[in-house]
Parts: sequence; C-alpha cells; structure tokens
Amino acid sequence: MQLFVRHHAQGLSLTPSGRRLHGSARDLLVHAEELAQDAEGLAEGLAGDLDLGCFVTFAPIVLPGVLRVLANEHPSIRVRPHEADLRSLQDGLRQGRFELALTYDLNLAADIEFEPVVTVPLYAAVPSDHRLAKRSSVRLAELEGEPLVLLGLPDSRDHFLSIFAEAGIEPAIAYETRSFEMVRGLVANGYGYSILHSRAPHHQALDGSALECIPLVEPHREIHMGIARLANSRSTRMGLAVAQICREHLPDLLEEQAEGD
Repeated sequence: MQLFVRHHAQGLSLTPSGRRLHGSARDLLVHAEELAQDAEGLAEGLAGDLDLGCFVTFAPIVLPGVLRVLANEHPSIRVRPHEADLRSLQDGLRQGRFELALTYDLNLAADIEFEPVVTVPLYAAVPSDHRLAKRSSVRLAELEGEPLVLLGLPDSRDHFLSIFAEAGIEPAIAYETRSFEMVRGLVANGYGYSILHSRAPHHQALDGSALECIPLVEPHREIHMGIARLANSRSTRMGLAVAQICREHLPDLLEEQAEGD
C-alpha cells in the first residue's frame, strides 16, 4: 500500500490510503493512552470492584464482618466474594478470577504465597445430648468406634483423615458430605460426630437441632487461617487495603464470635 507521494523539492504528502491509516493510527494511540490511564487507576486507586476468594466453610462466619469493616474504612471498594474449596481457590488465583483468597494453609502449591493471620483450633462436633457434650476438651480416642460424619471437600478430607491416621485410629465413616451445614445438621440429629476447624458462633444447625463443638486435644500440624495470593504477583492498592483489613480484624472477629458462643 502506498502511503506517501513524494513531491520534488516539496517533501511528502499522504495518499488517500495514507490519510485513512493516519486517522486509524491516531485513534489507536489515543485508546492506548486511555488504557494505560485505566490500568494505572486500577492499580493505584482505592475505588472499584475487587474479587475475593474465601474458603466455603468459614466464608459465612467471617466474610460479613470483614465486609462491614471494609465498608466503613473504604466505602468506595466493592468486594465481590467467591466461595470455593481449597483447590478451587488456588486455581482461581492462578486464573486471575480473584486477587486474594482467605483460606487455610492446607496443601498450598509452590506458586501460592500465604500469609498466616490467625491459628485455628481443631474441634470435635457432637450432639448436644452426647455423653461428652459438656466437656471442656476431648481426645479422638474417646470417640473411637462411634460413627463419623466426614467433611468431604477436596484436601479437607485428606487432612482430617490424616489426623486419625496420626492417632492410630480407623474412623467409622457413616456419612460424608461436602456441605459444612450438612455436617452440622447430621451431627446435631445424632448421626455421628465430626472434626472441624470452622465453628459457627451458635449451637444450632439450620433445622434447629443442637450440637456442641469441643476443643479437640490431639497432636497435629498447626493450621492457620490467612491470606493467599499468587506468588510474585503485584497487588493493587485495593488488594493491599483489603489484606490489611483482614490482617487487623480477622482475629478480633473470631474472638468476638467465640465470646458470644
């Protein structure tokens, strides 16, 4: 395509095709500048949408409080929560579906960076009329032989079964479900006991039946709730602000719920 016409001793002029291409190129450069400005605003601003992943069992327990604090301190940040299991949270970070995730430090891959925020205890969940329901603590050996309701989420399942293996106990699995509330409902209705890291700040399942969560005194690797992000990724200012809210307020929120239990 000829873009220029050379004139003797008068330089160059654009051909009709050259003028059309010049207009398109000028528009392209303007859009590129606008795109750079938008990208800078996303990286540096404290206003806009931020996608936050959260582990499905404790999302209803901690996220509402985190969002409430965030709304007070940074009202222009709109967080879009995504609840998922441990494996899906890591995939979501890799695929850019969300910038941060609140999760446990269980089976995290090398490309996932994790910042622990609070240590989470291990609990035995039993029906409210169970023989151990009023105890201040319990050991797995005291529950051996009773039916187990197992939380069967990816990675969570293997983690809980490893605790039994370390204790030298073969659990009698009666029910297995991926639903945290189904675990609580089955336990509350007397179908077995369970072991969990997440504890709701009340003693009732969704159907109104009652259960108790007792600290489980058992040797196991310390588990933390914290903030996960893709390693070597640069956080936006919004991401840094949300992480700081979680860092400062997650321990207090969990403590308040424990005191109200």
